[in-house]
Amino acid sequence: MTLQWTAVASFLYVEMGVLLIFCLPFISAQRWQSIFKWSIWNRLSQFRNKGFLTMIIILIVLFLDALREVRKYSTADRSKDSKLYPNTFDHMHMKLFRAQRNLYISGFSLFLWLVMRRVITLINQLATAIGTSAAMQTQAESANKAAKKYMEDNEMLKQALTDAKGEGGKTQDPEENKLLKKEVQRLTEELKSSTDVLKKSKSDLDAMKKQTEGLTKEYDRLLQEHQELQNQLDSGDKKDN
Repeated sequence: MTLQWTAVASFLYVEMGVLLIFCLPFISAQRWQSIFKWSIWNRLSQFRNKGFLTMIIILIVLFLDALREVRKYSTADRSKDSKLYPNTFDHMHMKLFRAQRNLYISGFSLFLWLVMRRVITLINQLATAIGTSAAMQTQAESANKAAKKYMEDNEMLKQALTDAKGEGGKTQDPEENKLLKKEVQRLTEELKSSTDVLKKSKSDLDAMKKQTEGLTKEYDRLLQEHQELQNQLDSGDKKDN
C-alpha cells in the first residue's frame, strides 16, 4: 500500500474504534455530552466544520480515484495482450485487486465519517432530551405534592365549616365565616392552577419521552448499520487474506 492509502486505512480503523467506544453501554449520553463540552473542543470549534468538510472532500477524491482505477483495470482484462501474456494477466489482476481494496477502504471511511458525525449529534440530542425529561418530571412531582397539600387544606377547611354549622345553640361569627370562605376560595384557585401546571408538565413529559424514544431508535439503527458494515469489512479482509 502506498502512503496515502495506508493513511486512509489507519483513519478507517480509528473511525471504527471511536464508534465502538460510543457503543459502550456503561457510558451514558450525559457523560458523552459533558466530554463534548470540554474547553479543548470549544477552542477547536471554529475549525470543526472546515475540517469535517475538508476530510469529506479528500475522501471523495480518493474514492473517485479508486473507482477510476477499478474501471481502468477491469477493461484491461478483456484485452488480447492479457491472453497472450499470462504474467501480464496476473499483473492486471493484482492491480485490479488493489484498486478494489482502495475503493472499499475509501468508501467505508467516507461513510463512517458521516455516521460518526450523525452519532455525535444524536448523543447530544439524547442527553438534552433526558435532562429536560428529568427536569419536567421533577416539576411534575413538585406540582403534584403542592396539589395534594392544597386538597388536604381544603378538606380541613370544609370540615371546620361543617363542624361550625353543626354546633347546637351557638352562632358562628359572620366575619369568621367570611374569612373561612375566602380561604377556601383561595385554596381552590391555587389547587386549580397547580392542577393546570401538573397537566402541562405531564403533557410536556410525554412529548419529551416520545422524542427520546425516537432518538433512541435512530441511534440503534445507526449502530446496527455500523455493525453490518464492520462485518462486511471483516469478511472482505478475510477474503483478501
